[in-house]
Amino acid sequence: KGVESAELALQGAMDIIAENIADDPAVRSWVRQYTASQGILVSEAKDAEQESVYENYYNYREPVHKMPPHRILAINRGERENVLKVGIEVTADKIHAFILRKLVKGPSPVKELLEAVTEDAYKRLIAPSVEREVRGEMTEKGETQAISIFSGNLRSLLLQPPVKGRNVLGVDPAYRTGCKLAVVDDTGKLLEVAVTYPTPPNNKKKEAAAKFKELIAKYGIQLIVIGNGTGSRETEQFTAEVIAEIGDPGLAYLIVNEAGASVYSASKLAQEEFPDLDVAERSAASIARRVQDPLAELVKIDPKAIGVGQYQHDVSQKHLEESLKGVVESAVNHVGVDVNTASASLLSYVAGVNATIAKNIVKFREENGKFTTRKQLQKVPRLGAKSYEQCIGFLRIPGGDNTLDRTPIHPESYPVVDRLFRELGLDVASLGSKEVAEQLQAQDAAELAVKLDVGVPTLRDILESLQRPGRDPREELPPPIFRTDVLKIEDLVPGMEMQGTVRNVIDFGAFVDIGIKND
Repeated sequence: KGVESAELALQGAMDIIAENIADDPAVRSWVRQYTASQGILVSEAKDAEQESVYENYYNYREPVHKMPPHRILAINRGERENVLKVGIEVTADKIHAFILRKLVKGPSPVKELLEAVTEDAYKRLIAPSVEREVRGEMTEKGETQAISIFSGNLRSLLLQPPVKGRNVLGVDPAYRTGCKLAVVDDTGKLLEVAVTYPTPPNNKKKEAAAKFKELIAKYGIQLIVIGNGTGSRETEQFTAEVIAEIGDPGLAYLIVNEAGASVYSASKLAQEEFPDLDVAERSAASIARRVQDPLAELVKIDPKAIGVGQYQHDVSQKHLEESLKGVVESAVNHVGVDVNTASASLLSYVAGVNATIAKNIVKFREENGKFTTRKQLQKVPRLGAKSYEQCIGFLRIPGGDNTLDRTPIHPESYPVVDRLFRELGLDVASLGSKEVAEQLQAQDAAELAVKLDVGVPTLRDILESLQRPGRDPREELPPPIFRTDVLKIEDLVPGMEMQGTVRNVIDFGAFVDIGIKND
């Protein structure tokens, strides 16, 4: 049979036993658990002389079970970029002893041979694949955490309170190409664009100040919004000086995170919205609108371009995308959408509305004027009965014919509201008044539900919606911080208490913008 000698026969037998051991699920499972709980991740530099951002990990050791997700992803990236050599170290003696106990039950003449088999099975067959599995589990843990951080940050960003009722001057700062200005009215409609050069290398501060003052006076601007990109600090200094010169106590400025503005300005959507503007002017308009309604503006941008995560490029892009899309949908439906002002991109995130229906709603609105009742939406092409039923509770009509159309109450529940008002002797017209709100708040939902023949959770939601019709849930959060002055890092001393805007929250801390160059 081709087995030439006793040595070869023994070697063959040992290989067969080693493979049997490696295929035993009980052995593999025990070794995997042991490696995960007792293993130490070791990371070394491939070239210790090379300078890189991974120098912390050039000679690094940490128990596998203690590694925080962000460190796992950092080391993975260093390994992928061929800077680090990474492995897991385990004390093999305990593993050999465990496997040997399975093979040798009592005294045996071949004990020494079986010890060699055990070592071979572990080192050659089990260890490499177990290490891959454990590293895979670690990466998964890192990714899950990174995605959940990204989702949480994105939700907070989307639910920033809108700044309503102000004409806004948006500024997209830059050095060489100058600051692009865009004026938008309180509904977000673009009124005028301009370019000024207050920053180096041009330093035309006088001309720029004149242009700023002209636009502020012409449109009654109450808020100047500056993107936090290149040149933003110089622009901020300049703006603070202009505000001081004007001396109007009602005029303030605000720095907004402009992440993704350039992605939006170059997109097909922005071209459709502002066909006559160049890319930089579009981004100034987007920056201005971000303050007026952050949700409506940010849904036009791919969430990954908003930059509020950690290691977002190292995680499964498919999972990240699914998770972020879910966050945007949940935020949009939580706030509700004003069907008379919403863009097609905002409407498309409403449950039951796809891109085609969203475009049809906007087209219908442009051709027939504002919607005055929710029922009119049934006339929109392609918006069938099922879609209508699903989406209508999230679509609001402020100032419409029926007061209930501006609440989150579904039209199916309107009869319940009628019965409720008859029971309490109230009138729909008086909704929104303090007395009515107090009366509704004092009701016992469980008792009322029996009288009105409706579920208690449904009635609770209805009572809450009626107390504050047209309420925006984002208004309960603190508004953005308006500023009129500017700081330098030299102005800071330990113990100062500052107010700032949190720009990004990650595992190892938070980045806060307090008005100096770096968060």
